[in-house]
Amino acid sequence: MLNHIKTTHYISPVLLARIDQKLAQLQSLRPLPTVAVKKLQEQFELEMTYNSNAIEGNSLTLKETYLVIHEGLTIKGKPLKDHLEAQDHYEALDLLYELIQHDAQPTLSEHLIRTLHQVVMKKTDEEFSGRYRTSNVLIGGADHTPPDALQVPAEMKQLLSWLAKDKKQLHPIELAALLHHKLVYIHPFFDGNGRTARLVMNIILMGAGYPLVMILKNDRKKYYRALAQADKDKYGLLMRFMAQAVERSLDIYLKTLTPASLPREDFQLLSVVSKTTPYKTEYLNLLARQGKLEAHKQGRNWLSSVDAVQRYIAGRERERKLSEK
Repeated sequence: MLNHIKTTHYISPVLLARIDQKLAQLQSLRPLPTVAVKKLQEQFELEMTYNSNAIEGNSLTLKETYLVIHEGLTIKGKPLKDHLEAQDHYEALDLLYELIQHDAQPTLSEHLIRTLHQVVMKKTDEEFSGRYRTSNVLIGGADHTPPDALQVPAEMKQLLSWLAKDKKQLHPIELAALLHHKLVYIHPFFDGNGRTARLVMNIILMGAGYPLVMILKNDRKKYYRALAQADKDKYGLLMRFMAQAVERSLDIYLKTLTPASLPREDFQLLSVVSKTTPYKTEYLNLLARQGKLEAHKQGRNWLSSVDAVQRYIAGRERERKLSEK
């Protein structure tokens, strides 16, 4: 199943260079203010718990997720299972942060993947939490049929063997995206595969210095479309999607942690940015979705800056001059 994976670069060099520059900018701010970083981590843990569970059908809102986790409240009219999923996912994120703090680059193993799954499913499926599935499954609405249950142990060993062999030859974002897809492709567990895969990809990303990266519930359709294309060996959309998710986390961290004495990017709604740039809102939205314009999502809206548009224009001008030579 994994034999076709090649050491190939799937993300545009321009987008990767932009993200790498932002990571270097964040690292240049070290030592980071402890209190501010802690608050950001808590915010991201809450938001990822909400989004990751909501992608899988959990009915709790972001505010309700906060009340369940931090206040221990029961939300009237919401299933007990949804409450337990929130508690388990938040605990799994705590484990993830502990792993990174103890070892900046923890070794990814079957044991670690199963341990994360065990925590994610602890209260909702105790019997099979941390255990590979023992029968075949179908994924509703998907063309892909996961491998036979008897093949799962061998598939997982092959996945980890590929990871150990090629992890230094791929950019961390590409590696994380491939690992995420291949894990949900194998679908080693009866339930909780997506939530576990989104945690596992963060081991790669956080180990490379990136902040926690989350997939937003509002991007659920695009996310599933990207995974479906990857099932057919078309990785472009998934790679760009993951790169934009990484950039979103970096943008939020930089906006929050950059000292007031240093210049900060002024992210605004595209409708606001368009008023002082040559482009209409619709075109800026297209550029943002294609990863050509520095932008990130807040809820359903794309945010960018006038400076980002000016950098895009300058880049286009450089390309035009090079093409004329």
